[in-house]
Amino acid sequence: MSVRTSSAALAPAAPSLRLGIRANLAQFTLLVVVNAFVGAMVGMERSILPAIASTEFHLVARAAILSFIVVFGVSKALTNYFAGRLSDAIGRRRVLIAGWLVATPVPFLLMWAPSWNWILAANVLLGVSQGLTWSTTVIMKIDLAGPARRGLAMGLNEFAGYLAVALSALATGYVAARYGLRPEPFALGVGFVAIGLGLSLLAVRETQHHVRHEAAGHVGAAPATLSAREVFARTSLTDRELSSISQAGLINNLNDGMAWGLVPLFFAASGATLGQIAWLAAIYPAVWGLGQLYTGALSDRVGRKWLIAGGMWVQAVGIAAIVATRQLGGFVVGGVLLGLGTALVYPTLLAAIGDVAHPSWRASAVGVYRLWRDLGYAVGALLAGLTADWLGLGAAIWLVAGVTAASGLVVALRMRETLGRPAAVLGPSPAAS
Repeated sequence: MSVRTSSAALAPAAPSLRLGIRANLAQFTLLVVVNAFVGAMVGMERSILPAIASTEFHLVARAAILSFIVVFGVSKALTNYFAGRLSDAIGRRRVLIAGWLVATPVPFLLMWAPSWNWILAANVLLGVSQGLTWSTTVIMKIDLAGPARRGLAMGLNEFAGYLAVALSALATGYVAARYGLRPEPFALGVGFVAIGLGLSLLAVRETQHHVRHEAAGHVGAAPATLSAREVFARTSLTDRELSSISQAGLINNLNDGMAWGLVPLFFAASGATLGQIAWLAAIYPAVWGLGQLYTGALSDRVGRKWLIAGGMWVQAVGIAAIVATRQLGGFVVGGVLLGLGTALVYPTLLAAIGDVAHPSWRASAVGVYRLWRDLGYAVGALLAGLTADWLGLGAAIWLVAGVTAASGLVVALRMRETLGRPAAVLGPSPAAS
């Protein structure tokens, strides 16, 4: 399958069409709101599903408890790849709506699942839904924003999504503490799906014409026709920038998978109550979400590379603080640092992809990047779960801290700055030629 851009597709759009956040403010704001509900869907599991695994389904092995993150990560990662391809082929809006339709049964499965396998099935659907919906909101904002404010656009997108993750985790944790682990907390998810699907059906408009407008005026020799294999190879391995971005994304979500599934168990083993765990689980994505209001725009001014490398190192320090202290105050400090480091990294990685990839194959490159990034959930859950079963919870968290620090070093040594440099200048790395 090839990413083909015909001369008609690259023809300039109507003269009134303009790129930029301000020029498309109403639609851009709507997509920010939609992505908040996308984030809320995954947030509703964040503080209570490990507790459900151990108390209702009596799972003991950490690897078994974290299996829901494995199936979520794999299904989301694979869907991310195809979401990028599909959004080029059939349009962004259709993919977004399909993602919300897939999410519809998820809250009901989580409410009434009679066995852990039903929970796993719900997380397969949740991963597919997240891959379709979150990927397309990212791509659509890149389409609308144009090159000048790409970092700000990604900061706003990820701010909305991850602040909603935090608020949803906090809300479901408190509902669970008052009414029980099931079914009441997941009733919130029914509302999230109804609003997200309704907005997508009634108000979201297609953005592919903005891509054609940008591509028609794009300066550079990057080819307008690339096969799926070529886009995958560039983004995964042969392009120094894109491959550095992909590995950093994978490790970022590796430690996020650990924070999602293993850290709540570590908090509980250290004596934290369910209400305290809800607050602790919310601190990290809240700082992550709020921080991106600033860090995405900051990357438009100071560049991408050192925000990414530095963010990975701050994450590593935050993870180490959690495991080193074993005290409530240390958990808070660690969560804040982990959120701050992720805020530095997350929108900057997406903006850097937009810097490097030609508009004609950018959505597909975003899909490949998000494939690798969200495989990090599965890799992190397996690595952390198996290590915890073998060596203990503390050893697993220390291992993830070390891997995260090493990822920052890869970015520092391999990646070149992407801000302000067109894809034709960067191209495939000489070393890979």
